[in-house]
Amino acid sequence: MKKTPLYHSHVALGAKMVPFAGYEMPVQYTGVVKEHLAVRNHAGLFDVSHMGEFLVSGAQATNLIQYVFSNDVERLDIGQAQYGYMPNAKGGIIDDLLVYRIDNQSYLLVVNAANIEKDWNWLVTHNKVFGASLQNQSDQWSLLALQGPQATSLLAKLTNTDIGSVPFYRFTYGKVAGVDKVLISATGYTGSGGYELYVLNKGVEKIWNSLIQNGAVPCGLAARNTLRIEMGYCLYGNDIDDTTSPLSAGLSWCTLFSKDFFSKNIIEHLKVNGIVKKRVGFVLNERGIPRQGYALADESGNEIGIVTSGTQSPSLNKGIGMGYIKREQALVGNIVYVVIRNKQVPATITSLPFYHAQ
Repeated sequence: MKKTPLYHSHVALGAKMVPFAGYEMPVQYTGVVKEHLAVRNHAGLFDVSHMGEFLVSGAQATNLIQYVFSNDVERLDIGQAQYGYMPNAKGGIIDDLLVYRIDNQSYLLVVNAANIEKDWNWLVTHNKVFGASLQNQSDQWSLLALQGPQATSLLAKLTNTDIGSVPFYRFTYGKVAGVDKVLISATGYTGSGGYELYVLNKGVEKIWNSLIQNGAVPCGLAARNTLRIEMGYCLYGNDIDDTTSPLSAGLSWCTLFSKDFFSKNIIEHLKVNGIVKKRVGFVLNERGIPRQGYALADESGNEIGIVTSGTQSPSLNKGIGMGYIKREQALVGNIVYVVIRNKQVPATITSLPFYHAQ
């Protein structure tokens, strides 16, 4: 198992460590609900240094990314980030990722930890045609996510950079807690605002400790999961994978058919002819917690889909989940049944996100 540079800090704080994507990661410190609500109401701090970072640069950088990526990076200003995915040869999803435009010929690609090797090999294979410069810098960088309504005021104590003027999905560089050249990104995976801080490994412990000393609550992967489910965000390996159609997953908004990209014809065919199943969100009408892999059924008990993510929502105090069901039954307001220990628990299909900031 790999360890992030903050491993000993997590252990010292009493974190429960678990294997995740090849790393020993903190799943929780003081409790999932407490950490979750800290993000919703104050400011929570996550170590997500297991994520992968690729630098793509040179005269052919834009052309390579345009070909392998679903979104349109030519629309990006310098200092702007974009979400999208890399489609595979069958129109499935290799990975979902963020692309940061560093300058006219340089991009930072941030990929999921479990997919680093797969994504890197995919880029290298397609780059044989383009000849961009590729650097896998995943082991050089640490990544902190400071999330919550108090994130700006807390981070402002540690930097002279005007972070409050950085718009959503934009980034800048600055000194944080005395550490130079930190990429400060107004992005996150929680729906409560905040920042993601990319810092070279040697400086991350100083920033981590300074943020906690100023009131940030250390949070683990369990709270990160409940927060993203409340927002209806996909998790690779649960809600999307190599077999998932991005249109079924609801990712048409980051699929730009106005440009050419790998497997565009397959995905566009589905757009024209229609998808078979669709990702939906649902709220349980009775007590119960939907779990990944549980069956979704109709009133007669016929299986119509499967749960891909689910939890007891700390913000709503209800069982919520996401899953795929037949397209014709994926209508907001419809009742479906989650099969929990052979019992059919009714649930109402709802629009996403489940949680709306106050």
